[in-house]
Amino acid sequence: MRKILTLCFAAAITLGPLPAVPQTAGPALYSLTIRGVTAGSLRVSGQIESGRYAISGMLQSGGLVGILRSIRYDAATQGRFAADRFTPESYSERSDNNGRQRSATMTYRAGVPQVKAYTPPRAANENDVDPATQGGSVDPLTALYATLRDVPAGEECSRSLRIFDGRRSTELALSRPVRRGDTVTCNGEYRRVDGYSPQEMAEKTTFPFTLQYEAIPGNMMRVTQVTTDTIYGAARLTRR
Repeated sequence: MRKILTLCFAAAITLGPLPAVPQTAGPALYSLTIRGVTAGSLRVSGQIESGRYAISGMLQSGGLVGILRSIRYDAATQGRFAADRFTPESYSERSDNNGRQRSATMTYRAGVPQVKAYTPPRAANENDVDPATQGGSVDPLTALYATLRDVPAGEECSRSLRIFDGRRSTELALSRPVRRGDTVTCNGEYRRVDGYSPQEMAEKTTFPFTLQYEAIPGNMMRVTQVTTDTIYGAARLTRR
């Protein structure tokens, strides 16, 4: 799922306060472009009700990238929602990369992730982060959903978050909201923390980004565009 974070602007992931009422949202659809070329699509949907949440997400290659390489990632997560915070309890992902299929699952015990299974089995890597040190972090899909969903006006930018994908840890911070009419732009930074090879850390550790909201009825704000520089080039996620 770390590739979903990279391709879909992990730099834009935040955990924002939400109204504590039952909420069900239809799928949110986004187009992904890299260097101006259509690279794929993202679909995220979720439900919050009675102190619980459940989310599903799918990233699929498309356009020129889809012609050259067939890639699909599916993920699901669920957990508790209280005091305006998401606390994951289980997370699963499946990937199909040109016919090479993989899957992984994590559960959580007292907020600490437990990596349960990799299929096919994966050998330990010396760079892997110990899950026992990642208490209080959220899984990638929980973070992605929390970022891309609608939020009340005025609650768009002042967030920070720790994320753990089973192998690697990252941090994110949003700040400096700029308001122009019915839009708000957030500046932020996504940072590799641990679990990366020395070569990856030398390559790049910090990814600046911008996150744009637009006003919608009900005094709410909706993410309509995320832009960032990735190791693959300038990337943009646009809501359809």
